[in-house]
Amino acid sequence: MLLGGRLGDAFGRKRVFIAGVALFTLTSLLCGLAWDPASLVAGRALQGMAAAVAAPTSMALVATTYAPGKPRNQAFAIYAALSGVGSVAGLIAGGVLTEMSWRLVFLVNVPIGALVTIGAVVCLRETEGPRAQLDLVGAILATAGITLLVFAINEGPGGWIRPIVVIPAAVAAITLYAFIWVERRAANPLLPFTLFHNPSRGAALTAIVLAGAVIMCLAVFISLYLQGVLRYSPLHSGFAVIPFAVGFGAAAALSSRLAVKVQPRWLVIAGGAVILVSCLYAAAVTNGHPDYFPDIAAPVLAIGFGVGFAVVPLTLSIVAGVQATEIGPLSALAQVAQNLGGAVGLVAVGAVVSSRIMASGGVTGPAPDLSERQIQALSDGYSVAFVCCAAIAVAAGLVVLLMRFTPAEVAEGQHAEQSAHG
Repeated sequence: MLLGGRLGDAFGRKRVFIAGVALFTLTSLLCGLAWDPASLVAGRALQGMAAAVAAPTSMALVATTYAPGKPRNQAFAIYAALSGVGSVAGLIAGGVLTEMSWRLVFLVNVPIGALVTIGAVVCLRETEGPRAQLDLVGAILATAGITLLVFAINEGPGGWIRPIVVIPAAVAAITLYAFIWVERRAANPLLPFTLFHNPSRGAALTAIVLAGAVIMCLAVFISLYLQGVLRYSPLHSGFAVIPFAVGFGAAAALSSRLAVKVQPRWLVIAGGAVILVSCLYAAAVTNGHPDYFPDIAAPVLAIGFGVGFAVVPLTLSIVAGVQATEIGPLSALAQVAQNLGGAVGLVAVGAVVSSRIMASGGVTGPAPDLSERQIQALSDGYSVAFVCCAAIAVAAGLVVLLMRFTPAEVAEGQHAEQSAHG
């Protein structure tokens, strides 16, 4: 993703976005037609590379296509709202498709990717910065270091002092240190450290890491609870989280308007407070025998509202007051932060949940026929997951107290006319 953000700056964001989406479409076809596990894993790896090019470039396109101030705020609100709606639509579509064939989960991307590619060719304007040398060494070091770190954390619950944990963790630390050393000396670094001279931006990125952990954990454990404890089908559980998209979309529209009037940190804290209360409520009702209305629908709606209310101000804060040449790296860094937070957060919370389930006499692996005691153990574990999400939301609220962006900095109204003409 760090390299993908730079590719858009150097070769044109429209051109790179189209290439990324086209490659993602082709690799989805490869995955859908996979003939053995090796071809599926290879296709998934190529999918990840394509997404790493398209994702940060799409965010940078929003930032560079619309003038700072109200137009950009509205565009980011729509971007965030559609991301939330898209994730829920994916859960619903996934429930339908997996009941027919797992291959359709990949093949459905082909017509969608083709439409997006055609739309990008027709509708987008090209934006291109000065051609600069790409920091391939930095990209390799960053990717290797983060991958090894996530692998070590993933293997940790089985024993933290085992060689399979200690060795990758040590190599990850060395690799990431080497990445920092290279970036400080690179002519065109993937991660310009001057971006962190503003402590508010560092706080915003840290909050995005924590927000990524909350979003990923909630998405996974709500689905697991609905299917594992309440015995919903994949399709049924997908429809059950529709209120999340409703709350997310409403909050995104509201917070984008408030961001030019209220300091972003207060909006994030307000959203985090809604997440905190909703998760604690969800943790309480999951230990009983909840009805969908209101026991499930109400917290899902409220959590979606809290996430949407917090994410939009964070997204706007990342690109507040930066030069056009810095939007690509920052967009990529924001996406890396959210994905890394999701991966590490899911592994960490998953370890706590698994420990609670096993301590309560339950099982964590696939088991179609569960006793009442085992179902209650699952319920206990998923209740702990919601408590963990509440704790992460509190941590994010504390971090954003250090985020001092003002509404004027977020709006950048004084530059709006100049940027629009430019």
